[in-house]
Amino acid sequence: MKLVNDHIKENLKILFVGFNPSIRSSETGHHFANPNNRFWRILHEAGLTPRRYDASEDAKLLDLGMGITNIVARPTKAADEITKEEYKEGKEILRKKIETLKPKVVCFVGKGVYQEYSGLKKVAWGKQEIAVVHGTIDFVAPSSSGLVRMKVEDVVEIYLGLKEIID
Repeated sequence: MKLVNDHIKENLKILFVGFNPSIRSSETGHHFANPNNRFWRILHEAGLTPRRYDASEDAKLLDLGMGITNIVARPTKAADEITKEEYKEGKEILRKKIETLKPKVVCFVGKGVYQEYSGLKKVAWGKQEIAVVHGTIDFVAPSSSGLVRMKVEDVVEIYLGLKEIID
């Protein structure tokens, strides 16, 4: 399987961090490409994008001051296939990216992503009191996976908090 390229640059308003690419993302070369993933719909409904983007347009987020990466680069069918070693290595790589790129907000797309990154067990939705990397804001949002049982409207409500921070 092929890796999915990051879409990152310095001084982003928001850097979105997922678990890892799906098989569909690996096949297409684009983030959040599974048709059941609600990422693109959520971004639009939360007012973060001017229209609903398609996964094939993921690089265009850079034009809006937003980027995408993952804590683990290896594509899998499900996040539970990621090993502890992959998370440990990915955590260090991610931290270096954040320290170098200095995004205003790092939005973790899934509570589990942030738990792996921060080492914290209890995590609330939204802006975190203390960021792992000084000078950034850590924001925890629900996973956009279609497997998540939260109503999309409730997920969008949390992402609206992200829009408030960057406006």
